[in-house]
Amino acid sequence: MSRIGKQPVAIPAGVQVEVTSTRTVKIKGPKGQNEFAIRPEVSVAVKGAQVTVDRAGDDRQSRAFHGTTRALIASAIRGVTTGYQKELEVVGVGWNAAVQGRKVVLSVGFCKPAIIDLPEGVNAACPTATLIVLTGFDKQKVGMTASRIRSTRKPEPYKGKGVRYKGEYVRQKAGKSFGS
Repeated sequence: MSRIGKQPVAIPAGVQVEVTSTRTVKIKGPKGQNEFAIRPEVSVAVKGAQVTVDRAGDDRQSRAFHGTTRALIASAIRGVTTGYQKELEVVGVGWNAAVQGRKVVLSVGFCKPAIIDLPEGVNAACPTATLIVLTGFDKQKVGMTASRIRSTRKPEPYKGKGVRYKGEYVRQKAGKSFGS
């Protein structure tokens, strides 16, 4: 039995969890609303202030989706109550970031600024010119948006310039050495 899947997920106050007849789970809380489809290998039930996940069979896929479904539900409940946050740093002389409406504008050494549109449910702020803070209730959307912003200019190993996650370690390589 899946160790993760057999643990029930507690529903905090102010959060509503509903399992519809079309095999979708709808989770509504103070930060937003999230919903996703349930695989046919598992079944989800709301019992009191807990959500339980059971699997239909004991085959490999059923066991895999048992724990995955429980983890998705727990992440969605955490997202609508406290939310998720990712921080990105822009490292480089003269490189900066700004938020203009629903877009993040990066000046990272290209001839034109890179403009990244924010998906629905993800908000961005730039407290300083070199720090981007992404927040939202959907863990996947926040992570994918952070990844898209980072991929515009990944940190390079010689000078360390680029867009990186806050606290990310970039291993520096030695440059060319001349024999004299």
